[in-house]
Amino acid sequence: VQLQASGGGLVQAGGSLRLSCAASGSTSSINRIGWYRQAAGKQREVVAIIRYGGRPGGQTNYADSVKGRFTVSRDNAQNTMTLQMNSLKPEDTAVYYCYAEVVQALLTDYWGKGTQVTVSS
Repeated sequence: VQLQASGGGLVQAGGSLRLSCAASGSTSSINRIGWYRQAAGKQREVVAIIRYGGRPGGQTNYADSVKGRFTVSRDNAQNTMTLQMNSLKPEDTAVYYCYAEVVQALLTDYWGKGTQVTVSS
């Protein structure tokens, strides 16, 4: 599975950005897909994950810090995933990574190249 993220940039606090992730390859084997972020000097953390596990619609989980502000969605037909980020805060500044867990012989993690999101105060 290959993941290509796009859509980062610079925005003022309170603004919005939309990130996109295009998936290719064995996308039918994706068990989980979502977004992580890593701020400077901090560990990578989960932002939002869509879990499938046999459920057609999937189940979405968000980090507490983004609940009510961020929305993740997936277009299975287009093999794309978006992260709509509203009411952005300076603490949302980070490199955002597209992530997929794929069912192969073992569960395998795939990462896209990060995209920078900078929120100015």
